[in-house]
Amino acid sequence: MRRTSLFLLGVAAGALVAVAAVQPRLFLGTAAEAAASDTYRQLSLFGDVFERVRSDYVEKPDDAKLIEAAINGMLTSLDPHSSYMDAKSFRDMQVQTRGEFGGLGIEVTMEDGLVKVIAPIDDTPAAKAGVQAGDIITKLDGDQVQGLTLNQAVEKMRGAVNTPITLTIVRKGAEKPIEIKVVRDTIKVKAVRARVEDGNIGYLRITSFNEQTYDNLKKGIEDVTAQIGPDKVKGYIIDLRNNPGGLLDQAIAVSDAFLERGEIVSTRGRNADETQRFSARGGDLVKGKPIIVLVNGGSASASEIVAGALQDHKRATILGSRSFGKGSVQTIIPLGGNGALRLTTARYYTPSGRSIQAKGIEPDIVLIQDMPAEQKAKLEAVGADTTRGEASLKGHLKNGDDEQTGSPSYVPPDPKDDTQLKMAKELIEGTQKNAAFPPNPNKTSQSN
Repeated sequence: MRRTSLFLLGVAAGALVAVAAVQPRLFLGTAAEAAASDTYRQLSLFGDVFERVRSDYVEKPDDAKLIEAAINGMLTSLDPHSSYMDAKSFRDMQVQTRGEFGGLGIEVTMEDGLVKVIAPIDDTPAAKAGVQAGDIITKLDGDQVQGLTLNQAVEKMRGAVNTPITLTIVRKGAEKPIEIKVVRDTIKVKAVRARVEDGNIGYLRITSFNEQTYDNLKKGIEDVTAQIGPDKVKGYIIDLRNNPGGLLDQAIAVSDAFLERGEIVSTRGRNADETQRFSARGGDLVKGKPIIVLVNGGSASASEIVAGALQDHKRATILGSRSFGKGSVQTIIPLGGNGALRLTTARYYTPSGRSIQAKGIEPDIVLIQDMPAEQKAKLEAVGADTTRGEASLKGHLKNGDDEQTGSPSYVPPDPKDDTQLKMAKELIEGTQKNAAFPPNPNKTSQSN
């Protein structure tokens, strides 16, 4: 069976993909006929249970919801990353992976039942119309925001490009509410944030792997190089901490941006003929400058592909704490107008043949970022785990006897408290030494 699909990776990511399959007709032997017969009996059992619930449940159930719940139950019993998405969830996922949508261009949160503006995004309709950080949005086109969830409010603010919406805003210092008319436009989510550290280090924070990531990365490198000067750049820090993953093709493109040659990742399905290998095409965007990659317990999937590829090829030093350990590939299969199926179809492996599933990437330099005691106490008080990892997820794909738990995912909001970032800068500047930096290209990684 030959199947064409677009792979994606991430805790909560996806992409539109068509899957075509041709199944040859087979003559069933006695064992196969018995198995098929048993399957049909089980399906008949499901039909009996469904009819009994429809007819006898204390309240009249919604048939569509019953079937949807049954499908979801089947998929979630496989592993934590297989699931059914209804039509709306599927649309939301496509928006997330495209990295662009029709909207206003503001980052918002919910405060006391109202929408508070964290910040308008530069050069977007909201910024141009005068929306400011700290504004409280009380009405959308005259309808009260109070009573809506944050997702519902965001959904109302998004919409077709060139359509208007009127925001009623309460602003500190203003005597009465302000009405601002904003015309929606295409908003592109910035997947990479770049800045200069200590005057000579390029810092590249990759927040997700959507369709904009490689282009954002390339632009970020160009910007910091121009600010510093090509001959004065000492090195680059690629921050993948708390990056949950995303599109496989973008993880490959980001890895390829720093590699001249060699395999980046391979994916292996149930059958040997489904194995795919992806290799670098050459051309290092940072011209061989030293690289340190930051990871932690929130670095998953596509992030681990990048970290694993650069680590195996000795192109970068990995610093931080053990990554999440999501080493599986999900294929999105649209179901007509009825949403889509997110199904785990393969595992992925680093160039040296390592499976990261339930093991994660072990940094070359282990440095766990301390979490403030009061924050740790709050998490423990509500029973929240302070570490993250695939191995702790119920029903995860098993990967031998040496599975590893996750690690903390805390990143301080103030860079001056960020010990992992501080150490990365000191290594690049040469004020701190470690045998793992720079990596030795003559020391090859071992498969396992």
